[in-house]
Amino acid sequence: MSFCTNCGQQMKDEARFCANCGQPLGAGAAAAPETPAVPPLDYTIQGDNLQVARVRLQPGQELYAEAGKMVYKTANVQWDTRMTGQTLGDKLLGALRRTVTGESLFVTYFHADGEGEVGFAGSYPGKIQVFDLRPGQSLMAQRDAFICAQPSVQLNVALVKKLGAGFFGGEGFILQKLVGPGSVFIHAGGDFVEFDLAAGQVIQVDTGCIVAFDESVDYDIQFVGGIKTAIFGGEGLFIATLTGPGKVLVQSITLQRLRRELAPARTGGDEHSPLGSLGGIFNSED
Repeated sequence: MSFCTNCGQQMKDEARFCANCGQPLGAGAAAAPETPAVPPLDYTIQGDNLQVARVRLQPGQELYAEAGKMVYKTANVQWDTRMTGQTLGDKLLGALRRTVTGESLFVTYFHADGEGEVGFAGSYPGKIQVFDLRPGQSLMAQRDAFICAQPSVQLNVALVKKLGAGFFGGEGFILQKLVGPGSVFIHAGGDFVEFDLAAGQVIQVDTGCIVAFDESVDYDIQFVGGIKTAIFGGEGLFIATLTGPGKVLVQSITLQRLRRELAPARTGGDEHSPLGSLGGIFNSED
């Protein structure tokens, strides 16, 4: 048994290409060796738009979380804060990566002596989504989306591949890259819509509303079209274009938009202004 190195799809030994993402398997390469199965987490997501992830840990089971995301824990759940990585070099590199993404230098690890429970939540109204990643499967997420994951999941930094996407995409140049196997919990604003794109299928999304997508999905930015649409359409100058194959998760409201709507001095008008879109070059919140 083997897995695709691009998307993590389980493959037959005689396969020449991945049936999920189409990745060709060159001579002598291409498939990753089988990885031991990761015990599944026992969890429930409770609530509507202020959700809490309730994770029930079994004896010896562990997970790590972004600092400040815990809501509660039972007394027999032990926790300690530390840098990720096995060696000093790995710890320092991990700390540098987390600084780049605007996260805390440390993550908090939780483990239970017996059966215990710990709850996590996001920092603003929204939804929690759980992804059960296969060995080698990668998920790209907006830089503040991560809540918690099993220790087998790697949390890394990824740079957008195209200059325009970094300048105008609403996500900036930095994304979080999560690599399986294991379960990972992410959070974003409002409600979620999930798309499962076929190869070559395209969806266009308001910049900043992208929560997460498979690494196999191509991410780019395009000009909205005519000058009148750009100025008076209320959607800004640019739109994100995602091309399959792979899954895409979209949020109904961004943190930046929520802040704007709650601002007491808000004067109304178009949803985005052209100059506001250009301002995203220097300051991206979502």
